[in-house]
Amino acid sequence: MNYEDIKRHFESHPPPEEVQWTDWAYISDTQLFLKSCYIGIRNFNGSPDRCPAWWHLRDFYLLLKKMQQSPAPAEIQTEEPASEENAAGKTASEPSEQQPQAEI
Repeated sequence: MNYEDIKRHFESHPPPEEVQWTDWAYISDTQLFLKSCYIGIRNFNGSPDRCPAWWHLRDFYLLLKKMQQSPAPAEIQTEEPASEENAAGKTASEPSEQQPQAEI
């Protein structure tokens, strides 16, 4: 895959507006990030494989592909059906309150 293939992919499948890439790298405007990568690649005078903007674009593309294939950990934890009611009549998304039990 080359720069033009990734650019066409993002034009037909726009990324989310914000992406938490790593713990220390947060992209608040992905369109601006992509434009910056495209400009950096176009203006680079050496081999494309040695271009830092190409590395960033490729890594960003691979991250989004990986995110699409596997759900995020938060999504895995919230897969309980929200409409299912528990014994206290609360939905799964509502906090349950402790009901005192009558002693016999």
